[in-house]
Amino acid sequence: MLSIYLGKMDEAIYHPPTYFDNRYEDEWITDELSVEMIRDVDRSEVISARLIDSPVLGSISTRELSGGVKTLMLMAFDSTAKVFNASVCGDNCAKWILKIGELRDLTINLRHIMDFGPGNFEARILNTGEIIHNMSEFISVAGRYV
Repeated sequence: MLSIYLGKMDEAIYHPPTYFDNRYEDEWITDELSVEMIRDVDRSEVISARLIDSPVLGSISTRELSGGVKTLMLMAFDSTAKVFNASVCGDNCAKWILKIGELRDLTINLRHIMDFGPGNFEARILNTGEIIHNMSEFISVAGRYV
């Protein structure tokens, strides 16, 4: 289940892309979930664990992926139970955060109101303990904290 802490959270990794650059493992990059996220968010193709084909930048290294994709991979694969600041992600990462939250228990920190889209979803707001099911419920809670 996805759990969200709203507002400043001192123990959260504030800049996940830097953490990613120093912690990722090659097998994360070639995992099917990462390949799909990189294709969707960065519009790029994984050639190998160390080579990505970007339509804008050409051939790039894994370290040149967007901060959003790096943060998503940390959410999916990091086993340290760290909480990551998901506000470095754009709204184009929201559906992936929801998907990762369906695959495993995931706690994130949000310092803004992320657009999770028009559909239903389930998340626990850690500030209040409430379970929310859609954007309307999310906004009514999040507006008090961010």
